[in-house]
Amino acid sequence: MNNAHGSAARGGGGNPWVAVRPGEDIDVLRRRLSSAHRSFVDQAPVDDAGVPSDGPGQVRSVVFDSWLRSRRRGVSPDSSARSGDLGESGLAEYRAAHPMSIIEPVVRTLLVEDAADSGLLIATSDEHGRLLRVDGDNSAKDSAASMNFVEGADWSEVAVGTNAPGTALELDHCVQFFGAEHFSRSVHDWSCTAAPVHDPDTGLIVGTIDITGGPRVAAPEVLSLVRATVAAAESELRLHFLSFPARQRTGVARLEVLGRSRPVLVVDGVRQMVSRRHAEILLLLSEYPEGLTAEHLAVLLDEGELDSVTIRAEVSRLRKVIGARNVASRPYRIVTELDTDVRDVRSALERGDIARAMRIFEGPVLPESIAPGVEGVREELRARVQAGLLRQGNQQLLAKWTTSVHGRSDPAAWEAYLAGLDPHSPLYSQVKARIELFDRQWH
Repeated sequence: MNNAHGSAARGGGGNPWVAVRPGEDIDVLRRRLSSAHRSFVDQAPVDDAGVPSDGPGQVRSVVFDSWLRSRRRGVSPDSSARSGDLGESGLAEYRAAHPMSIIEPVVRTLLVEDAADSGLLIATSDEHGRLLRVDGDNSAKDSAASMNFVEGADWSEVAVGTNAPGTALELDHCVQFFGAEHFSRSVHDWSCTAAPVHDPDTGLIVGTIDITGGPRVAAPEVLSLVRATVAAAESELRLHFLSFPARQRTGVARLEVLGRSRPVLVVDGVRQMVSRRHAEILLLLSEYPEGLTAEHLAVLLDEGELDSVTIRAEVSRLRKVIGARNVASRPYRIVTELDTDVRDVRSALERGDIARAMRIFEGPVLPESIAPGVEGVREELRARVQAGLLRQGNQQLLAKWTTSVHGRSDPAAWEAYLAGLDPHSPLYSQVKARIELFDRQWH
């Protein structure tokens, strides 16, 4: 936990994380906060350090500090949360693989089941501020949609400024905000309380639990309720990892990278999304079973732009995902059995089973990666599948290949496909026209 607690405590007596204290006049507080927010966002006079001279005394310091961060990051007080980029099916897949899915029953039992017709929303986010679930009162959900408080949206502090889920992640602490304490004007009719959820093994934040609604959400008892729910959720995570300790023991792991913008790592049957960088490292280590030095790995990842210190930090984070004992050092190498869908394609090709190879080969290797080592694997695999396909000459497989992302611009495959067609068929003319188009484009 960082030093935010000391910063928050400058606001005076009592619990600095509570937004509305017992006996406080809500209407007076609302007017004072609205005035302070207007003064701040309208660029009130600043001192030599760039701090508005009348700012700190008007709001809690945890609020003021967050406002400063929001301004320095260029967040607009008129901004809205960004919509998700995963799509409905992508979000569902991501959510199912995320550790926060393990605690959904706890959150539902303790919070969601009593939130119907209450005017309250119960939300969970991932460790980056992306909302995973938004449950509760249907009318409140409809109203919150106007500020894009919806599943998949980015509610990090970097994106929308001061808000409970985002600032809880920023400070690694439970926190609540009332009305105009939010940096974005679109949130001023709402109050929220959130707390971070931690991985019981690593201590890392895996997400947040949030309650959003009217002024009563900013009361001390709501903060206590959220903290108690987080404690129960972390206990559930601890029990789950004791039952399925995939990250603590050596076992069989599998990496899936073909056609995936969000690669998947499966360890002892437990699926989880991994970052592109971690997938790149795992893939490259699987390609070099003898191991890689930090310097060689840096070149394969970024043509020498990365240094060995950065590589060591990345591998350290990777060990928390796959298990420390599964990645050895000096040189870096995988010491568990790591299967990959890339290896599956190669195995099918070696057996001459081109049809199976194409079924597995759903898309390019880590399509969004620009790491030189990954680009080499990507092109090598595509070339091997193409070569096997051309050798076999199966018309059905050629037809499938020429309409896929791999083969739609592959002149050699189109030529092979044309050679097996009846010259009098309409399809022959269509394929020939496509080849002639290639000739005009490339000559």
